[in-house]
Amino acid sequence: MLRPRLLLSMDKVNEFLAGLQSDVSEDRAQILGPLISYISERQLANETCRLNFICTHNARRSHMAQVWAAAAAVYSNLDGMEFYSGGVEVTRVHQNAIASMGRAGFDLLSDDESKDNPVFFLQVSDASMLELFSKRFDDDANPQSNFAAVMVCSDAETNCPYVPGAEKRMSVTYDDPKVGDGKSDEAEIYDQRSRQIATEMLFVMQEVSKKID
Repeated sequence: MLRPRLLLSMDKVNEFLAGLQSDVSEDRAQILGPLISYISERQLANETCRLNFICTHNARRSHMAQVWAAAAAVYSNLDGMEFYSGGVEVTRVHQNAIASMGRAGFDLLSDDESKDNPVFFLQVSDASMLELFSKRFDDDANPQSNFAAVMVCSDAETNCPYVPGAEKRMSVTYDDPKVGDGKSDEAEIYDQRSRQIATEMLFVMQEVSKKID
């Protein structure tokens, strides 16, 4: 597949992250604890840390989590990390999720948006480009072993009780922004969810940075 040429500029994204209050509630901090521990253990052992964010359709929350985790890791100067996403069913990356990430500052280019399941390209560092498209969690594009499965929706938590090859399976669920589809406050609902995910992924990466210093 021919990748489009991207001009790397994360200034807007970094400005967005810098403006976040990275503190989270005690309840959410406890939920995020296993993810922080998993990443920290891999960092301290100098082992590659692979995270696969899983939701039912791999259309909204799983991609938002994949993208924000990658951006937060770069922002927090964490190396040796890889970020993936997948679903129980294959659909396509939802246009409202793409639009919301664009409003946050990401520059996403598509191979062909007229396709049923287009690929969106997003560069998060000089050495890291993400390819976003809807796929099953066990797709060949995702790791088959030595990774953590991060369940970001309750449906996937229920319908995908076993993820082959995962070293760790953890639940970090978010409400689905699709409730805003077609409504007058559609963009606001998507941006609120994106901001929550960004805040929590930044919290995770900054806590990891504290543990490995």
